[in-house]
Amino acid sequence: MRFKTRLGPKAMATVRTDESQSMWQLQGRRIYCALSVMMLIIAAVVFTTPAAMARTYTAMVIDAETGDVLHEYRADHKVYPASLTKIMTLYMLFDALDSGKVSLSTRMEVSKRAWGQAPSKLGLQPGEKISVEDAILALVTKSANDIAVVVAEHLGGTEIKFAQMMTAKARQIGMKNTTFRNASGLPNRGQLTTARDMIRLAVSLRKDYGNYYHYFSTQKFSYGKRTYGNHNNLLASYYGTDGIKTGYINASGFNLVASVNRNGRRLIGVVFGGRTARSRDDQMKKLLDQAYLDLKKDGEIIAPRPRISPDGKILPADTQLLMAKQNNANEVEQPGRIDTETVVARLSPETGGWGIQVGAFSDQRRAQEAVLAAARTAPDVLRLTRAAVEQQSNGSGIVYRARLLGFGGEQEARSACAALRKEKVACIPVNAGDAG
Repeated sequence: MRFKTRLGPKAMATVRTDESQSMWQLQGRRIYCALSVMMLIIAAVVFTTPAAMARTYTAMVIDAETGDVLHEYRADHKVYPASLTKIMTLYMLFDALDSGKVSLSTRMEVSKRAWGQAPSKLGLQPGEKISVEDAILALVTKSANDIAVVVAEHLGGTEIKFAQMMTAKARQIGMKNTTFRNASGLPNRGQLTTARDMIRLAVSLRKDYGNYYHYFSTQKFSYGKRTYGNHNNLLASYYGTDGIKTGYINASGFNLVASVNRNGRRLIGVVFGGRTARSRDDQMKKLLDQAYLDLKKDGEIIAPRPRISPDGKILPADTQLLMAKQNNANEVEQPGRIDTETVVARLSPETGGWGIQVGAFSDQRRAQEAVLAAARTAPDVLRLTRAAVEQQSNGSGIVYRARLLGFGGEQEARSACAALRKEKVACIPVNAGDAG
C-alpha cells in the first residue's frame, strides 16, 4: 500500500527557503574561493619584486678600482650574514699566514665542539687534523661549519674569543655596522652586517691578501674520498666571475658576494635576501649587467693581456690602456717598460734562497701577469731578481705560484714586500726551497 503525502503551502514555502539559502551559501563559498585565489596571485606578484623578495633584501654594486657606487638598495640595512661570515674567518686566517703564525701546511685539530656543528660540514672526527690549505678550500667550496670552528679555535683559543677578534678587525677595516658572534655564520641574533660592510670586507681582502684570493675561484675540492663543488654558481655561469662566497640561513635568505673582472674593469656586488639560490644569482647577474652597461656608456677600459710566446715567456711589455669615450679613443702610455722573463718550472729541492710571492693561481697566464705587474710596480727594488712561475700540485689541482727570486736573505725579501705593499700589491716573503 502506498501513502502519498502532500505538503501544505507553509511547508512548501519552508522547503523553497531552505533551497534558496543553500544556493546562496554555495554561491558565497564559490566567491570566497575565487577571491582567495586572486589574493594568492596578487601576493605572488607583489612578493617577487626586489623590494618584497624578503624583508632582508638589500644589494650593492661598486667599481672596485674607483670605489664608485654603481647601485645600492638599503645598503645600510642590518641583516644576518649567514655563511658570508666565513669571508672574515678566511681574512683572519690569511692574516695569520701573512704574519707567519701558521703556514699552509700547518695542521689544525678538530675538537668535539667543532665536530658537533650543524651542517654544512666536512665531517671530521674529534682528534683528526686538517691542514690550513685544506681548511681554506673547505670553507670556500663546502662552506664547512665544522672547519670554521677549527680555524677559530686554532687562532683564537675559543670561538667566542675569535668572534671578538673578527669584530675588532671589522672595525679596523671600516665595517662600522657589523658584529660577529661565531666563525661560521650559523644563526645568532647578535650576528649582523650590512651590504656596504660586506663590500668593504671583499675590497679589503683583495687589497690586503690578494695573494690568497685565487682560492675563491676554486670550483671543486677533493678531500678523502669525496669531492665538493663550490656553491658560487656564478663561477661557471657568469663571464668574468672569480669569487667570492655564498651564504644562507632561514632568517637571511640566500646571499652572495661576487667579484667579476671584465676587460680590466672589476665590479664587486652583494645581494642579500634571495628567495632561492637561483633567484639570488639571477638578481646579481641583472645588477652586474646593468652596471657594466652603464660603465660602457661612460667609457670602457680595455686592457689587453701581455703577449706570451709558445715557450711560456712573457715578451717585453708594450700593453697600452685605451679609454673609449663615445667615438673618441685616447691612448695612455703605461709608465715604464720592463723586460720581464717568466719561467715555468717545477719546484725542486735544489732551488734555494729567499724570494717573494705576489700570488698563487690556478691559471698559468694569470700568474705570469702578476709577476709582470709586480716588476713594473717596483723596478728599482726588483731589478736584480729572477721572475718565476712555479708549478705545484696541491692535491686538488695545479697551482702556479707567482714569485720573484734571488734576494740576499729574508730581511731583503721582507723589505721588498713592504715596498710592494705600499703600492697596494699583495706580497709575502718565501724561502724558494719551501714547497708550501
